[in-house]
Amino acid sequence: MKPTGFLLRACAPLLTAGLTACAVGPDFHQPPAPQVALTPTKLPAATVPADGKVQYFRDGADIAGDWWSLYHSAELNALIEAALAHNPTLQASQQTLIQAEETVRAQQGGLFPSVSAGFQVTREKVSSAEFATFGATGQVTTATIPPFTLYNTDLSVSYAPDVFGGLRRQIESQAAQADYQRDELEAAYLTLTSNIVTAAVTEASLQGQIDATNKVIDAERQVLSILVTQVGLGGVAQALVLQEQATLSAAEATLPPLQSQLAQTRNQLAVYVGTFPGDFHEADFTLADLTLPQDVPVSLPSAIVAQRPDIQAAAAQLHAASADLGVADANLLPQFTLTAQLGHQALTTGTLFTPQSLIWSLMAGVTQPLFEGGTLTAQRQEALAALRAAGARYQATVQSAFQNVADALQILQYDAMTLAAAQAAENAAANSLAVTTAQYRLGGQPFTAVLTAQTTYQNAAIAEVKAAAARLTDSAALYQALGGGWWHRQDVASTCCGIIP
Repeated sequence: MKPTGFLLRACAPLLTAGLTACAVGPDFHQPPAPQVALTPTKLPAATVPADGKVQYFRDGADIAGDWWSLYHSAELNALIEAALAHNPTLQASQQTLIQAEETVRAQQGGLFPSVSAGFQVTREKVSSAEFATFGATGQVTTATIPPFTLYNTDLSVSYAPDVFGGLRRQIESQAAQADYQRDELEAAYLTLTSNIVTAAVTEASLQGQIDATNKVIDAERQVLSILVTQVGLGGVAQALVLQEQATLSAAEATLPPLQSQLAQTRNQLAVYVGTFPGDFHEADFTLADLTLPQDVPVSLPSAIVAQRPDIQAAAAQLHAASADLGVADANLLPQFTLTAQLGHQALTTGTLFTPQSLIWSLMAGVTQPLFEGGTLTAQRQEALAALRAAGARYQATVQSAFQNVADALQILQYDAMTLAAAQAAENAAANSLAVTTAQYRLGGQPFTAVLTAQTTYQNAAIAEVKAAAARLTDSAALYQALGGGWWHRQDVASTCCGIIP
């Protein structure tokens, strides 16, 4: 029989026991999804019309992995594609996932025996006093005990059978941590894409507000020019000119903050893409470049639990805590070890592998903790408390997720109402300003009425831009709240091997 076959046959009973043993501790089952309504009141079939557009709520509709393509903006699609390829935060999260998966691989190696081979050559000189000590007869000198060379080969096997499943629970815990890192990576993808859409809409909104403010400033400059002419003709008092100058300056003062916000938004987009602001030269976004998604999904509660990366991450942490309790339980039970060594020892290489040079040893051991000063019991209580805390955090995460979904669904209804009202207000303000200005030129209205109409129109135009932008960003918030369709993407690499059952 070959040496390796001898050792494996000797180890087979405990090896089999370790691989088929039951694991102590609780088996994890993710809590069921809550069967509740998503919103306090029943959702309508669609929002009210606004800007000629209606958003329809589609129960059970699926979400595309590239949900942002529903905005029909080639610039937005290119921006997100660049961000997914170059964002360093995503790259760090991907490597963290790989690190966690390799940790699982390393832990799985403990389920199998450790086998090592060795070869040693030793040159020795034995002291004659050593022989005398053990009763050697005759006169022993260094000449009668010449130096010699000792050759030694060995094959060693060590194995700790996982009889009670403590190691398996450790692997289970590490695998749950790897699942957590994967869910965190999916959440990072979802957050990044949502942030880019929001930033693009914000840029478009700010650009629209700047354009509206510039139009108001131009109109007020024309009014000021008319007033200056009329003052020169003696038709109006100088006080009206000063009042209009103050109004114009106030309007001009609102422009730099908007321009500052626009610059900051573009710089933020540069960071999202993984570049520096000085190297970022993407196309500018306008509200006209972005199409409002008309069919918005309404997922079932069970689908929300499965789709939300934060819920799945909380479930992975709960799973890890459950497995850690099993580890603590196993630590209270006996630990088994098995070691074996087979080798040859000889004075010459020619006789090294003869039957006479064979040496071997086989040892089995068991260790049962008897007194640890309460350490193991306290560790189990600690693991139990951690499991309960993870359960509470999971419940809080689910409730927060359902709140996000409910908020996003209801906000879309009110966004449409707000935009419709803002458009009506802007139209009315524009008509009022035109009529008031015409009447003033004919002497039918005081100039203060023109100033009031201008201010009303300016506020209404900016409010309309903000309302249109809010409708776009809140649509993105709904897709984010529902998970963003990550289950349809293949851009999150996974290298981990399957977990041994």
